[in-house]
Amino acid sequence: MTIDPATKERLRILFIAKNAMWDGDLHPEDGNHALYHREMRQVLEGLGLDLMLADRFEILFEDPEVDFVFPLLNRAGFFNSEMLCPLLCERKGIPYLGASPILRGLSDDKHLAKRAARVAEVPTAPWAIFRRGAPIDLALVPQGERYVIKPNASSASWGVNDATDLASVERAVADVHALGHDALVEPFLDGSDVEVPVITVRGEPTILPMMIFRQADPSHLRTYQEKRDLVDRSQKYSLDPFENADMAARIADLTRKAWNEYRPFDYGRFEFRVNEDTGEITFLELNLNCNLWSQKVFGRAAALAGWSQSQLIETILAESLVRHGLMAQ
Repeated sequence: MTIDPATKERLRILFIAKNAMWDGDLHPEDGNHALYHREMRQVLEGLGLDLMLADRFEILFEDPEVDFVFPLLNRAGFFNSEMLCPLLCERKGIPYLGASPILRGLSDDKHLAKRAARVAEVPTAPWAIFRRGAPIDLALVPQGERYVIKPNASSASWGVNDATDLASVERAVADVHALGHDALVEPFLDGSDVEVPVITVRGEPTILPMMIFRQADPSHLRTYQEKRDLVDRSQKYSLDPFENADMAARIADLTRKAWNEYRPFDYGRFEFRVNEDTGEITFLELNLNCNLWSQKVFGRAAALAGWSQSQLIETILAESLVRHGLMAQ
């Protein structure tokens, strides 16, 4: 889909991201996320949009005099910050890209997303949720030889740790709570992560080519530093097209079951852990405002589909403008 010239001239669009004005290389804390935000700004500018830039929520406290918001300020350093931008847009009555605040909260809360998956009959690993401030009852921890403990609303494996016994689980949960987050505990699953990029086109969710983070060691726990390119991970895993046709068809069916809980949404990435030796497929999580960088899942999947990065972003944005009544179909 494309945005017609009249719409480009008529609409003023706010692009809000932590690194919206970044022009450097890797950020010392955010790593390649800064490059991603820079690229997104350049793509939007290249589309010829009337663009306003911001890197702080405060611009939405008052009326920024824009017609639409393109938000990438998802992790702002405080608990549940991913819901603030859509909430502020709702408060001011400004349409925005992504999904409603309640759907963002549902998807970003891994515990609730797993519950939704279970209701939709999508297999997910057993888990326990330990909310900050609530008692830590280790009897709730599912059986396992190794555990993953992570912030319940983390992204890019921020704050993730592992443990092999309940005492270590308890310490890891306490560490997550000390970071100001709820903690999710689940058994570690050997395998690799298959990423399912989904965009909405003409009102219907559509699956782009799937990608797999193929791990040299299926027992390796990927870290935030690896995902943000702050350390060398070239020998640990690679991002490749997922070419197992039988498993891809099964994953597509499970994704279609899972996404009904979150409609309408403009784009999202559904993640499954797969064991290609046993054929086991397990839902992990989803992110409705996920990374769209050309070097990550969405950009690579779009290239496999024959799209440029600019075509991918314009299609996602055009669909959202149509959904909000800002552009004709």
